[in-house]
Amino acid sequence: MVSSTEYGSHTWDLLLKVDHQHEDVAKEFPLQVTGDLHVGGLMLKLVEKIKIAQDWSDYAFWWEQKNCWLLKTHWTLDKCGVQADAKLVFTTQHKMLRLRLPNMKTVRLKVSFSSMVFRAVSDICKMLNIRRSEELSLLKQSEGTLKKKKKKDKNKEPATEDILNLCNSPVSSGLPANPGLYSKTMTPIYDPVSGSPASSTITWFSDGSSTEQNCSILALSHPNCSPETLAEMYQPRTLADKAKLNAGWLDSSRSLMEQGVLEEDQLLLRFKYYTFFDLNPKYDAVRINQIYEQARWAILLEEIDCTEEEMLIFAALQAYHVSKLSLSSETQDSTCESEVDEVEAALSNLEVTLEGGNKSNILEDITDIPKLADNLKLVRPKKLALKAIKTYWFVFRDTSISYFKNKESAQGEPIEKLNLKGCEVVPDVNVAAKKFGIKLLIPVADGMNEVYLRCDNEDQYARWMAACVLASKGRTMADSSYQPEVQKILSFLQMKNWTMCSQTASEPENVDMKPECFVSPRYTKKFKSKQLIARILEAHQNVSQMSLVEAKLRFIQAWQSLPEFGLSYYIVRFKGSKKDDVLGVSYNRLIRIDMATGDPITTWRFSNMKQWNVNWEIRQVAIEFDQNVFIAFTCLSADCKIIHEYIGGYIFLSTRSKDHNETLDEELFHKLTGGQE
Repeated sequence: MVSSTEYGSHTWDLLLKVDHQHEDVAKEFPLQVTGDLHVGGLMLKLVEKIKIAQDWSDYAFWWEQKNCWLLKTHWTLDKCGVQADAKLVFTTQHKMLRLRLPNMKTVRLKVSFSSMVFRAVSDICKMLNIRRSEELSLLKQSEGTLKKKKKKDKNKEPATEDILNLCNSPVSSGLPANPGLYSKTMTPIYDPVSGSPASSTITWFSDGSSTEQNCSILALSHPNCSPETLAEMYQPRTLADKAKLNAGWLDSSRSLMEQGVLEEDQLLLRFKYYTFFDLNPKYDAVRINQIYEQARWAILLEEIDCTEEEMLIFAALQAYHVSKLSLSSETQDSTCESEVDEVEAALSNLEVTLEGGNKSNILEDITDIPKLADNLKLVRPKKLALKAIKTYWFVFRDTSISYFKNKESAQGEPIEKLNLKGCEVVPDVNVAAKKFGIKLLIPVADGMNEVYLRCDNEDQYARWMAACVLASKGRTMADSSYQPEVQKILSFLQMKNWTMCSQTASEPENVDMKPECFVSPRYTKKFKSKQLIARILEAHQNVSQMSLVEAKLRFIQAWQSLPEFGLSYYIVRFKGSKKDDVLGVSYNRLIRIDMATGDPITTWRFSNMKQWNVNWEIRQVAIEFDQNVFIAFTCLSADCKIIHEYIGGYIFLSTRSKDHNETLDEELFHKLTGGQE
């Protein structure tokens, strides 16, 4: 018999593979090791045996069978579980990766393949000068979204892609990022009007002569692709198609290598979470441009639905304005001092800067409890093909709407009282037809109760719509965001409210524009080219005076106003159900949607959520809400970990505060999103 001490000191052979570029040096090295040798000691022995004088500091062991890195260099081989049959590869932790940005440009840069994706994305964003990296993540294109492209391109020569090489940037080379870029007291690095890089920004890129070009590619928009290219791209037709778009999000708690990503692979860098915090034109030209581009492509490829009126506004903003101004080299001076918060405040800041005025957020005529009271039309859903429309006296107080037969009876009991907390608020507007409707989907025990309100004019609609939106989030009109919400709605309506004037009478034939590049294929088929040009020029009248950054922010704001904004879709099977449904995940709620009709069935707010967990054995997500509401479902279109991370990620983002500067509680993020498999 051999004692455990003698057995533990026994040496054994371990074959190590080294990933290096020297052709005249062997790639495999056998070493005699013991179980009590630590990983750092194994690295030292291996480097001594290789006998190549180079910097090995970025190298680490990758364990092929276990699909994991051995990064804890103080651990012994016994503690790691390494035995003689282990296949260890000594390879670099930072490798080249191609990233397709939201503006469809591809950058090539060196990324950590051993760090968790959350940390890797943070480093990537520092390279690209994008603040708030927690809003972005990496996406693998699913096979379903590539099929159409492959069929179309079968007999075509592959196009040579223009790739921006950023492998020499400071962070990519493993150097720390310039702390000034993430400081609240830093000097502005972008012109807040034109979005062009200021001189201090040029030092961010280390590529010498091409620095200015690099900044321009990331921060400024470029001419649209051809209609032929647009037609070849994947366009979702159904909710099931839209679910394919969200199936490939990488796990933020695991490394790229652990998820099968190889050197020189291409991934998509996208805004995953639709809560854009602290947008500031002075520092966020790249971020604003990339959000704008993601919104633009989502609309062009019909990933999000919009009306004809809205499509023309989007076309006017991007086609005849952003594209035009981006090509112009003119810049304007600006002095912008106050801090900004999100899209509305960024616009507000810009307006104050340009106009020299002061914005007032004071709510006028507020008594103890703010309320609205007015005559509105109540539209009942169709019964026997008839629509009942009747005028009532409506009173909005706190988060509830009550309606009465007339103003005189408002002191008595209401005909009905509707609690809007947790409801869905959908605009039903056609400015040209003077139609200002609000569709309310109010959660009840057996689904959703539909209520339609019809307003008389824009002002009335803006006040009631803003109140409904806030009430759905559990906030009242006393909230400081009420007046900005009213102004935002009025601003969007004003953009829609265009009329043909003498300036637009410039014949469409004389305008150098391909309208097919600026509207989705559905509208290209519906209208002739000349008709589209004329209508885009009409819509352009209300946005023609905007600066470049303001036009982008208005575009983002209009995108945020769409009913489907911020929804990521997944096909799920609810516990106890015999058919598949679609689950929409948003920043503040989950929505169960009928897959066949697209109608919402039930909404659950995160604010009412008590806890959620995952049964990893059967891959089932279970959530408990207030009032003893329990739901459970399995995800069919993606791994359930993706939905689990979405829920935790949105809750994490809701904890952000400007007081915390730019530092993120990474530990809290992983606690909320990591799960225990």
